Amino acid sequence: MSECCKKEMPELFGSDVFNDAVQRARLPKNIYKKLRETIDEGKELDPAIADVVANAMKDWALEKGATHYCHWFQPMTGITAEKHDSFISPTGNGQIMLEFSGKDLTQGEPDASSFPSGGIRATFEARGYTIWDCTSPVFLKTDGTNTTLFIPTSFASYTGEALDKKTPLLRSMQALNKQAVRVLRALGNTTSKRVIATLGGEQEYFLIDRPLVEQRPDLVYTGRTLFGAPPPKGQELEDQYFGAIHERVASFMADLNEALWKLGVSAKTQHNEVAPAQHELAPVYATVNIGVDHNQLTMELMQRIARKHGFVCLLHEKPFAGVNGSGKHNNWAIGTDDGLNLLNPGNTPHDNMQFLVFLFAIIRAVHKYASLLRATVATPGNDHRLGANEAPPAIVSIFLGDQLTDIYQQLKKGAASSSKQGGTLKLGVTTLPSIPKDTTDRNRTSPFAFTGNKFEFRMVGSSQSLGGPNFVLNTIVAETLSEIAEKLDGVKDLNSAVQSLLQKYAKEHEAIIYNGDNYTAEWVKEAAKRGLPNIRNCVDGIHAMVEPENAKVFIKHGVLPEVEVHARHEILLENYVKVINIEARTALQMARRQILPHVIKFAGDLASSINAVKAAGAKPVAQGKLLKVVNGGIAEMSTAIDALAAATAKAADAGHADKKAAAYRDLVIPAMAELRQVVDGLEVIVSKCYWPLPSYGEMLFSR
Repeated sequence: MSECCKKEMPELFGSDVFNDAVQRARLPKNIYKKLRETIDEGKELDPAIADVVANAMKDWALEKGATHYCHWFQPMTGITAEKHDSFISPTGNGQIMLEFSGKDLTQGEPDASSFPSGGIRATFEARGYTIWDCTSPVFLKTDGTNTTLFIPTSFASYTGEALDKKTPLLRSMQALNKQAVRVLRALGNTTSKRVIATLGGEQEYFLIDRPLVEQRPDLVYTGRTLFGAPPPKGQELEDQYFGAIHERVASFMADLNEALWKLGVSAKTQHNEVAPAQHELAPVYATVNIGVDHNQLTMELMQRIARKHGFVCLLHEKPFAGVNGSGKHNNWAIGTDDGLNLLNPGNTPHDNMQFLVFLFAIIRAVHKYASLLRATVATPGNDHRLGANEAPPAIVSIFLGDQLTDIYQQLKKGAASSSKQGGTLKLGVTTLPSIPKDTTDRNRTSPFAFTGNKFEFRMVGSSQSLGGPNFVLNTIVAETLSEIAEKLDGVKDLNSAVQSLLQKYAKEHEAIIYNGDNYTAEWVKEAAKRGLPNIRNCVDGIHAMVEPENAKVFIKHGVLPEVEVHARHEILLENYVKVINIEARTALQMARRQILPHVIKFAGDLASSINAVKAAGAKPVAQGKLLKVVNGGIAEMSTAIDALAAATAKAADAGHADKKAAAYRDLVIPAMAELRQVVDGLEVIVSKCYWPLPSYGEMLFSR
């Protein structure tokens, strides 16, 4: 019986988190109050309380079986890192005592030279620091039989530059709060003290039988299949989406939910996704910092728990060609400390000044910094997904829906006087209740869609950290809010000033509003007419990060100093080069050592069969025809292997990271595609008993 069955769910939820309830119970009142002031109000952490908090954490962790503590951070690898230390401390008489000091809690010193730094750290400059982020709760994690106290931290170099995803996110939250409060004050709101971005990160993933994955070097090394012919059945019957969940998968989901709930992750929705073997999990929103941490934990636990159930969890954006890839929908909103959702339009959004001002700030931010938003999702894996009739295109646009688009057009003409209402939906069956109808449809092809009381940024790749997209989103909105605050601060006629500003923005930013089908070729042409950027590949997307206007907004709001902007640009280019190089080397190894020898063996056995048939006095017409095709494929494959090897060698010697990245994009990726085309063509004609790799059909439909 699972622990979830033994305990009531409210008791289970957050049971492994040093959360507010635990803090209130275990900390002296004055210490608790000071800690909550830092967490809830953004005040500077008082170093004097660290020892008391650390001791309470240690006692709580020891009672729950922990032996170690760990500074848990998010370097620029896109995944998490952890440095474990035990609580033991020698006493000098051959004995030990259990200690955990305030310094142990607040500061760690991992080696910073082996993480991506973009040139900030040389190999011999090793010192780095992890610094406790008290705004994200400490938690316990059990791996095997080992239980450890995990402490979320920032990660910085000895010279003070951020080397992680968390630090810019925390800086951007400060910037957003500062500018949003300025706007609220200008609008007459004197009660809200803080503005916080919130995040709900939906996560798509594939579950594939582990024994099959282990026979595929491409899945083992790269997370995606570099070869594979399409199966007779894919997703064309549309029978997987929201279909009945297989019992093995349901058991995995149950264990995953229980593990996440214990860590305070509010996993709520689960279902089958569009592609065979594809699924999705969605949590309830949290503050953006905690939401990012929770998504990292979700990905880690998915992979670990999948192994227990005989699966491998694939988080790559496009593990299988020809079926839908996986994304991560970034549901982002902004709210106040006193409970206001600033993106809640209310029943009459046309006269909701506060909502309209923040809505237009976001519209302006997305239009002005569309290339920067595109840069946040520029990954090698996402190049296979964006615009592939399954995900938003590489063109950033905003879906507002019927109601808000109507208000937008009214404001463009001068003033808004009405709001469309949704009405009631009736299906003509007396036993079915009438239900309130939303004011607009939903557009799942839009990259940046308003969905009732939040925006859904749908371009994020499934394997990505949500830290990057959200610190950029926070920063660009902080910038446009800053502009609005400057214009509204101290005006005598607020209503007139707001109306004039919204009319101006409605005229300037109409090009970014699009409610139609983003998948069509017509939209690509229309977007070009509107002057919207269409950044088609990862390398060009990465370069957008250092465009002067984009870099300037980071520097202005203290989110990334100039040196960190350029360092991250360098890191992303280097990562692209490394990922594509690994894929190319894997493809070469598989083609040379697995596939080609088996195809040659098939051709040899086929030739022997032909000779045997001839010796028997018959004409091996079909066999001869097949042998001719296979021999032609062998020759084409050999040529394609040589071409890929040459392209990879040339790209590796191309020079600086930007030139290397361009070479891998322009030379290596096309060469890999040529080799794949030949190999996939051979797979459909070579006898199954000779083919060395599990097929798409086996992987996608085996349960």
